[in-house]
Amino acid sequence: MNNLAKHITPPQASEQPSYRHLTTHYEEKHKIGWYFMHALPRPCFNPELLQDIDRWFTHVKQEQDSEQGREYRYLVLASDVEGVFNLGGDLNLFRGLIAEGSYTGLLDYAKACINVLYQNIVHLEQNLTTISLVQGDALGGGFEAALSSNVLIAERGSKMGLPEILFNLFPGMGAYTLLSRRVGMGKAEQMILGGKLYSAEELYEMGVVDILAEKGEGELALFDYIKRAERAANGYRAIREVRDACNPITYRELLDITTIWVDAALRLEKRDLRMMEHLIRRQNNK
Repeated sequence: MNNLAKHITPPQASEQPSYRHLTTHYEEKHKIGWYFMHALPRPCFNPELLQDIDRWFTHVKQEQDSEQGREYRYLVLASDVEGVFNLGGDLNLFRGLIAEGSYTGLLDYAKACINVLYQNIVHLEQNLTTISLVQGDALGGGFEAALSSNVLIAERGSKMGLPEILFNLFPGMGAYTLLSRRVGMGKAEQMILGGKLYSAEELYEMGVVDILAEKGEGELALFDYIKRAERAANGYRAIREVRDACNPITYRELLDITTIWVDAALRLEKRDLRMMEHLIRRQNNK
């Protein structure tokens, strides 16, 4: 559990919905909505975690639209699991759906992923900034989630990467879209096809990580960023709007790519599924 999460008292059910795989907290001073992932039995994006995040996003939007609701200026995605941000897609679910040949099941899962990802990319279509705070491993879909925020803060020593090529697949819920806008299409393809894990330091040098924090000081770096942003709020908002205008990401693009991912997943062979089983065991060990 990270330092900030240790001191959080979960909100009462009367204040906002309760979640099984998510802990949320509102910080009044800076108008921050924190949401910490702790999916069970593995720290990955299982359908229940995706549903929890979607429900929380709905709650935030309702509060923003209500005269009596809280104001949110920042949404911070983080993890409540020591050493892990998120290990990515629910490989155990993938394996079962692929074995069944379930196109509909795979597409439904993929849509649930991009529905949440897209909302984060467009900052819920609200005047707020989304931030990912990475303090551990962010693999596959976990890396995609981290990339989907307006600002990516990572602590030194954190590892991020896209291992899907190890079982003959590709990350189909936003990696190509998000990485190509940060590092170009050629480098994005190299990262996807290489399957390499990168350190936060390497990704900072590449321009993928926006803010590199010392180990254990991710929250301090985040509040430092917010102080700078608050001092020049109009300028920071304008730059966010410029980025949206210059590099627009559409839901249609994400959907087209994830449909290709479903088709590719159903072409996997037994040896590919055996490698997936090996990675499932590694997820379980986390």
